[in-house]
Amino acid sequence: MRRGFLSCALVAALLAGAPLSWAQDQASDAVAPEARSDAPAPSPALPPAAAPVRAERQMVTAAHPLAAEAGLAILRAGGSAIDATVAVQLVLGLVEPQSSGIGGGAFLVYFDAAGGRLTTFDGRETAPRAATPKLFLDEAGEPLEFYDAVVGGRSVGTPGTVKLLAETHARYGKLPWADVVAPAIELAEAGFAVSPRLARLIAEDGDRLKRFETTRAYFFDNEGRPLAAGHRLKNPQYAATLRRIAERGAAGFYEGPVAEDIVRTVTQAPNNPGLLSLEDLRAYRIAEREPVCTDYRGHEVCGMGPPSSGALTVGQILELIEPFDVKAMAPLAPETWRLIGDASRLAFADRGRYMADIDFVPMPLKGLLDESYMAERAKLLGGPRALPDDAVTPGEPPWDHAMRLGDDAAIELPSTTHFNVVDASGNVVSMTTTIENGFGSRLMTGGFLLNNELTDFSFETHENGYPVANRVEPGKRPRSSMAPTIVMREGRPVLAIGSPGGSRIIGFVAQSLIAWIDWGMDPQAAISMPRFGNRFGAFDVEAGTPGEAAAEGLRSLGYETVEAIAPDSGLHAIAITPNGLLGGADPRREGVAVGD
Repeated sequence: MRRGFLSCALVAALLAGAPLSWAQDQASDAVAPEARSDAPAPSPALPPAAAPVRAERQMVTAAHPLAAEAGLAILRAGGSAIDATVAVQLVLGLVEPQSSGIGGGAFLVYFDAAGGRLTTFDGRETAPRAATPKLFLDEAGEPLEFYDAVVGGRSVGTPGTVKLLAETHARYGKLPWADVVAPAIELAEAGFAVSPRLARLIAEDGDRLKRFETTRAYFFDNEGRPLAAGHRLKNPQYAATLRRIAERGAAGFYEGPVAEDIVRTVTQAPNNPGLLSLEDLRAYRIAEREPVCTDYRGHEVCGMGPPSSGALTVGQILELIEPFDVKAMAPLAPETWRLIGDASRLAFADRGRYMADIDFVPMPLKGLLDESYMAERAKLLGGPRALPDDAVTPGEPPWDHAMRLGDDAAIELPSTTHFNVVDASGNVVSMTTTIENGFGSRLMTGGFLLNNELTDFSFETHENGYPVANRVEPGKRPRSSMAPTIVMREGRPVLAIGSPGGSRIIGFVAQSLIAWIDWGMDPQAAISMPRFGNRFGAFDVEAGTPGEAAAEGLRSLGYETVEAIAPDSGLHAIAITPNGLLGGADPRREGVAVGD
């Protein structure tokens, strides 16, 4: 295996224990602000945002500086966007293990510059063949408490990330497979400095992590204390797993010792043993799917279709507000967010009723974005006040054959990560990747954590006598809110964006798209603006920002519950402009944009 794709500066920083701000500082030295030519004057109520990172040819945005730098090093070595994607994901699985990794799954939206084609790849986890709709019910037939279901083997689905990386690399990679796996191996062997965020999350989740010997030994010191920020953490087990994958491709993960260890860890877990089998791993397949696209003010907003609800729900929000002059509205005004918030509530009502794995459940895929249906639903937003709860119900979209369904009862807590890559040839990646809840099932094997993705299914199998679309079934993929997005204009990509954050992902992405398209913000300003969101009636406003000033106004418009929250967004975006690339990273996390 050839080594040495990590830049000399990055290796030196690792060995010297450089702080996490190192890569951001290096990137910001070359930053130059660039406003969009059609941007209106910024609202005086908006706080100033940092300038976007600017690059001429290629760029990576990711949730950790070491992952972003590893991807950029691959691009500098002549690699493609997919080559860089492999490196970024494998490094994220090391340095941000609570959010994603090879024990989980991912959705990838990809623009192939040579073919001028946009496509998507579904690497979502699947339920074991032995699973039944009663997986998350107790002996009395009642739904388990969330963490009683999560922690242990019961919640582990068949991982899809390695197969996704390997198969897309075989189609679109330029560098040898072993070379793009190498940066993560080097970092795992050399060690990396535990970030402040990772240290905080280990401490907060300590009781659950300590239940299992392997996770306890990895995330805590010999005295049982959670690892502190700055601690140099090595992971030789992860390096060994990656070497096997580097040598044998996806087979090195889905067959042989790695697969056997995964199954043993799941089925013999001392807490909640699970059902995953070697046959589940051998049979796993990714799916290439047509993107789901929405026309919005001259743009094609495209993303993942089912089993993701991301593109459909973001698309519905945008279509519902399109009849209104959002551009003329103040970005932080309560009246603005009354419109957007109620559009989101209507979209989430449809999401809960209809959206699930389309390979298992008939869905009105086209009907949910049908122009006439959306126009009729948009009429509900014409009033001056918040919609009453009894007006926020699922609609009746047109579809080929009707099926009566119950409303979903899935619980989605925030974790996950998102990154984007644009290479010098114009290929674009927008990828959201996850192990579901922070630290997943808390089970660890081969140096990586295993997902708890099955808890994205509805714990309830029926509602009012009707089957729930997102119920557990053997081989089925749980519904997701992940919304990796590429915005197209005149057949070319102009923006790649996405975020972690559980079911709030949809609102994070929709808000940033509205800020970029309607209010003319650059990617960094759109990502940095105070967050608002409404999924089920309660309004979230970001604490400690000028957004809080809208809270009283929202109450006066009829919202009973307005909650100040610390948002869990981790947005990343790259705008592709005639004058180069503009990158933005969410200031609420440790992510960066880097490029040349």
